Amino acid sequence: MMSIRLRLIVVLTLVTGVLWMSAVLWIAGSTRAQVERVLDARLAESANMVSSLISDQRIAVEAEGPVRVPMPATTDLSRQLSCQIWSLRGDLIGASQGAPDARMALTEGFSTTVIDGVPWRVYAVRNQQLGVRVMVGDRVDMRDGLVAGVVSGLLWPAAVLFPLLAGLIWLSVGRGLAPLAQLEAALRARRPDDLRPLPDARDPREIRPVRRALNRLFQQLDQIRRTERDFTAFAAHELKTPLAGLRIQAQVARRATDAATRDRALDAIAVSVDRSDRMVRQLLELAAIDHESAPSGPLDPAALIAEIVQEAQAQASAAQVRLVVRAGPLDLIHAPRVLMHSALRNLVENAIQHSPPGGQVTVSASRGASGLCLAVTDQGPGIAPEDRHRVTRRFWRGRAATGQGSGLGLAIVAAAVAHLGARLDLDAPDGGQTVRITLPVPSQRS
Repeated sequence: MMSIRLRLIVVLTLVTGVLWMSAVLWIAGSTRAQVERVLDARLAESANMVSSLISDQRIAVEAEGPVRVPMPATTDLSRQLSCQIWSLRGDLIGASQGAPDARMALTEGFSTTVIDGVPWRVYAVRNQQLGVRVMVGDRVDMRDGLVAGVVSGLLWPAAVLFPLLAGLIWLSVGRGLAPLAQLEAALRARRPDDLRPLPDARDPREIRPVRRALNRLFQQLDQIRRTERDFTAFAAHELKTPLAGLRIQAQVARRATDAATRDRALDAIAVSVDRSDRMVRQLLELAAIDHESAPSGPLDPAALIAEIVQEAQAQASAAQVRLVVRAGPLDLIHAPRVLMHSALRNLVENAIQHSPPGGQVTVSASRGASGLCLAVTDQGPGIAPEDRHRVTRRFWRGRAATGQGSGLGLAIVAAAVAHLGARLDLDAPDGGQTVRITLPVPSQRS
C-alpha cells in the first residue's frame, strides 16, 4: 500500500502540474484573443491607410499593369502584411510583395480565406470614389506562431522549475511527517512491557490526538494487566485454601480408626470439592464474560428462571432453603442467553448461600416501563450499607460472609450486567436482601 508520504507527494505534484497547465492554457487562450484583436486592428488600419494613399494619389493605380503597393517593412518576412487592390469590375490593380496571386477576399470587412491550402485573415475596404477595393491580410499560421511563442515562453520555465518544485514538495512533506517518524521511533524503542504514557512533546496539532489515544490505550492495557495479575493471584490463593483442606481431610480419613470420623472427613472433602468446583466454574464464567462476545437471540425469561431454579434445587435442599418463583408469562426478549444465565444463576446461588435454614429465596420477573426487571430476594442478614459499593469487586467478601463463598458471585453479576447494558440495584428490605437487574430492552411477541 502506498505510504502517506508518497501519496502526499504524488497528489501535491499532480495538483501543482494541473494548476500550472491550466494557467498555461488560460494564458494561451487569453493571449490568442488579444493577438487576434491587435492583428485585426492592424489589418483594418493598414487597409484604410492604403485606401487613403490611393485617394491622395500617393499610390498611382492608373498605370498599365498592377502597381507595386509599399507595405510597412519588418525584419520578419513571415509577419509582413500582404495587400491587393482590385477594381470593382474584378481586375487586379496593385499588390504588395509576397501577396498571393488569387483574390484574398470577396466581401468587405473581416473574413478568412484559404488560398493554395493556406488560411489567410483578410480585411477589405471599398473606395467607392475610385471604384476599387483594398484588401490587406496576413497568414493565420503566423498568428499561431505568435501564440506558440508566448506559450513556449511559459513552458520552458515550467520545465526548469517543476523538478525544483517537486524537490521542495518532497522536503516539505518529509519535514511535515517528521513527528510521525519520531513517534514511530519512540514506540519501536519501547519494551513490550513498558506501558508508561508517552512523554509530552511539541507535536503538531494533528499528532496530539494520536499521542493522547496511545496514552489512553497504554493506561487501559496497564489496568487490564494489573487486573489479570490480581485475578491470578487471588484465584491461586482462593484455590489453595480448599485444596489444603482436601489434603488435610484426606489424611484424616486415611488415619481414622472409626467409621464416624472417616465419614465426617469424607463429608468435609465433598464440601471442599463442591466449593472448588463452584469457584472454578465462576472463574471460567468471569473469564468468558470479560473476553468473549455473546450473541443475542430470542430468550424466554420465564423459561430461563425455571431452568435456573431447577439447577439450584439441589443446593437449596442441602441448605434447607425453599425456592419460590413469581413470574407469569413474559414476552420474548432479545439478549445474550449466556450472560443472562450467568447473572441470574449467581444471584440465586448467592441468595441460597446467605439464607438461614428454613428460609426462602424468591425469584421474580416483571415487565415495567423501564424494561424487564429480574429480582432475587433472600431472608439473610443482607449487605451492610457501607459495603454496597464494594460487593461487586472480585474476591471481596463482607464481614458477615461465610467461609463457603469465593467473592466472585456478585462480581460475575456486575460484569454480565455491564455487558448487557442493564442496571444493577441492591435493596435491603427488613430481614433480607433484594438484588434487581433491569434490562432496558423492548419486548417482542413470538
